Amino acid sequence: MHVPMNVRNFLDRGFTYFADRVAIVDEPGEPGGLGSITYRELGQRARGMAVELDRMGIDRGERIAIVSPNAARFLIALFGVSGYERVLVPINYRLGQEEIAYIIEHSGASVLLVDPQCQHQCARTSVKHRFVLDGVEDEALFAPSDDAAGAPTRDEDSTVSINYTSGTTARPKGVELTHRNLWINAMTFGWHLGVSEADVYLHTLPMFHCNGWGMPYALAAMGARQVVLRKIDGDEILDRVRREGVTLLCGAPAVVNTILDASTRRNEHDGATGETGNVRIVVAGAPTPTRTVERVESELRWEYIQAYGLTETSPILTINRAPRSSWEPSTSDERSRRLARAGVPCVGVDIAIDPSGEVLARANQVFTGYWSQSEETAQALEGGWFHTGDVGYLDDDRVLVITDRRKDVIITGGENVSATEVEDCLYQHPDVAEAAVIGVPHDRWGETVKALVVTKNGVDVSPAALIEHCRAHLAHFKCPTSVEFRSALERTATGKLQKYKLRAPYWADGAQQML
Repeated sequence: MHVPMNVRNFLDRGFTYFADRVAIVDEPGEPGGLGSITYRELGQRARGMAVELDRMGIDRGERIAIVSPNAARFLIALFGVSGYERVLVPINYRLGQEEIAYIIEHSGASVLLVDPQCQHQCARTSVKHRFVLDGVEDEALFAPSDDAAGAPTRDEDSTVSINYTSGTTARPKGVELTHRNLWINAMTFGWHLGVSEADVYLHTLPMFHCNGWGMPYALAAMGARQVVLRKIDGDEILDRVRREGVTLLCGAPAVVNTILDASTRRNEHDGATGETGNVRIVVAGAPTPTRTVERVESELRWEYIQAYGLTETSPILTINRAPRSSWEPSTSDERSRRLARAGVPCVGVDIAIDPSGEVLARANQVFTGYWSQSEETAQALEGGWFHTGDVGYLDDDRVLVITDRRKDVIITGGENVSATEVEDCLYQHPDVAEAAVIGVPHDRWGETVKALVVTKNGVDVSPAALIEHCRAHLAHFKCPTSVEFRSALERTATGKLQKYKLRAPYWADGAQQML
């Protein structure tokens, strides 16, 4: 028997078996906020959304864009649009007017859902239907309904969402993800994390980012409570963890550092000894410094789980979670080093390394292709493997280690330097809060290593001291030859360093390919 997969399956289970349980705790005090709603109401509102789109004449397969921070209405749309044969286009709400206009035009979206605080960013968009998510203009769209809204799709390979890449390199590309892609990703991720009805999940991860990594689907199926957080703030995260009894959250290393900084401030102020609780934090989106891993376990006393994937892979490919037994490295440094690796392939995922060092992946959650970009799709899927653009290797125990983005490897004097390795070394210095390592032009060596550094609390440390710190731990050709201090580093909304923006001023008159 073959029953087509549909993302609606996850909410249908939550609606059927956990109807009276709280599904979503919305951000308080925001226009259009829904407070706490149950899985029954979540299912009814998703169905009501589909019914209203039917009434508006929005055909199956039409694209519906949403520009919003995390919100209950966003979670409803994940099911009310995608579960009823339309295509959701989640857009990074931190993008500028031109970038948002480009994505809406490129995707051909006929409906735009926009959060009140994002209206100015959507001023240049031209779309047939526009709704402000304020609880007034969109009232009919999110009204609960028990009316029939169409049977689930019988084509599990139909497109559920078009998720535009974060733009760390060039114009974002629209990644087409199918019911099958997202269904298998959610099941696999949920299984590896042990998601259950006892979990309380905090949405620190942007919902627009690959549909919240698929967590909303896995959580809905198990009837877990989902707590909405609109803005990343370390103190607020710690407060929510305590007040709501949070057991699970996800984010990039930059989010983790924000939490650690807040915890440190609190401990210094009130003499506490760190956070406690049965909390699992899943970290991905950028390489994690080993020092950060160590601090999560020793200071927060949370379980640290590393994951790796890309938008094109729905996104999870590998997972690194310390086994409950038979895995006790001799030192905390060794444990942190091992936990910071990308991890082992998830169930059903094949990983290979090509001769150039690029990481290749093959799995059911690998995307269909890029929207309206057939040439780029063919390149990405050449040879029956997805070409990740990341450089790495398989460790002695077959664990994947990511060393860099292929485009970010620095070639100095004919030697390859992993920017990630140098950044990790810089993070070991007690005065470094953030670090980005890039290649800049050099007359003799072609390019040389430059470190861009944000210090902790503006502390005064010399470039020579940081360079010497690196020379004490790394081969000298890998070490920065210059250090520049910054107040902040260019990052995407999900915490990824935008290396092409950091490099651009230094290569303005040069020939390096930065895209």
